[in-house]
Amino acid sequence: MGEAKALDKLLDIFIEARKNFPAVPLFLGITLISSPAWAEDVPPIYSGDFSNRTTLTGDWGGARNELAAKGVTADLDVTQIEQGVVSGGKERNWEYGGHGALTVNFDSGKLSLWSGTLLTLALEGNFSNSVNNDTGAVMPVNSLQTYPFPNGDNLNLSELAITQSISNQIGLVFGKILPTYDANEFAAGIGDTQFFNLALTSNPVTSMVTPYSTLGAVLNVAPTTDANEVFVNFSIIQTNGNSKTSGFDDLSAGKLTFMGEGRVRTNIFGLTGHQDLGVEYSNQTFTSLGQNVRFIGVTGTFAAKDGSWDAWYNFDQYLYEQGSGRGIGLFGRLGISDGNPNPIQYFYSLGVGGKGVLRGRPNDEFGLGYYYIKVSSITLQGQLSNGTIVNRSLFRNEYGFEAYYKIAVTPWMLLTPDLQIIRPAQKQQVVSPFGLQGINTARVFGVRLQLLF
Repeated sequence: MGEAKALDKLLDIFIEARKNFPAVPLFLGITLISSPAWAEDVPPIYSGDFSNRTTLTGDWGGARNELAAKGVTADLDVTQIEQGVVSGGKERNWEYGGHGALTVNFDSGKLSLWSGTLLTLALEGNFSNSVNNDTGAVMPVNSLQTYPFPNGDNLNLSELAITQSISNQIGLVFGKILPTYDANEFAAGIGDTQFFNLALTSNPVTSMVTPYSTLGAVLNVAPTTDANEVFVNFSIIQTNGNSKTSGFDDLSAGKLTFMGEGRVRTNIFGLTGHQDLGVEYSNQTFTSLGQNVRFIGVTGTFAAKDGSWDAWYNFDQYLYEQGSGRGIGLFGRLGISDGNPNPIQYFYSLGVGGKGVLRGRPNDEFGLGYYYIKVSSITLQGQLSNGTIVNRSLFRNEYGFEAYYKIAVTPWMLLTPDLQIIRPAQKQQVVSPFGLQGINTARVFGVRLQLLF
């Protein structure tokens, strides 16, 4: 009985890491690798007829375009997902859930106040539920439902940040920020535009030390005159931050994550590509993955481990291009960590993506991706009555496949069917005080509908 309870506790520790997964992956990013935060951009145009304009509500009689020209934009999107575990996993189940986000930007220069300052406010939340806990997988099959906070009805101020241009090549971002990075042409987002599975939208080795929304500061540097050629950023963020609090109440704890990243554009055979490399370290104290049942039972606590580090690499490379942002290419990611306390020892993903490759379908996208996770050696240690020491392995390595096709019904209505096949990391689940049941390969089907207002 005591062993089953300890097993439940350790399962909770391991899966707790999913609550702070970063996103990527389209991100409302602070580092803005592909488009530096201080770079001048062209105001969006919201005009057009009902079936061809970029947003459902259009230009508001011209007022929206005028506001954008003056540096004020307000963009709202609502994304809904119906998804089910049709075989395998922990439980056969269908769930409906959604996510909404409102992002408002104020550009001081375009407002004729002073140049070089951008204020960003992001309000977002999710509603209903997901099948993430029904698969037995470490990776959420519906990553969108984990932002800004996993499952349940919530609405949070995820970002209130100031971007300040110091020069044409240096910018600073600070405040309540979304510490996003790891940009990729074919596999990014938070599960709202490309892949659904978190393992194919970002690098999960960063989940231990990078919360989705937190206090922090980022220094962006473009070493060359063209910031899209080479881009470097350095970040300091609060490790224990989250979207539900301001972060100031526990800032004195001094639990920080230090991050550095570089990204370079390549032009192999004249085709667009990118290479990205990053590393981070946190000084926070975490729960160790190696636990002894007797220690837990006697002390009522878990063994701790100080600090955690991880490093990542990703690439995207067009194999065929037909104009800017359209074509077919490859993508991949690689991540490593300390393995304890980080439950993901190493990770890689590979896939193919395409954008606007069908004639007359410039806004359609598709993706095929595979991922593999080496799960840290997580064991439950105990001693039998005869004195024999027993180590029970709780998890195995996880791998999965995903395929999606995004249909642009209109530029503002995007419909995406999705299929995932996952061999989950969790091997068994507790079905009674003394019984365990195996967990088989999960097949998950879903449909996503996104509306841009």
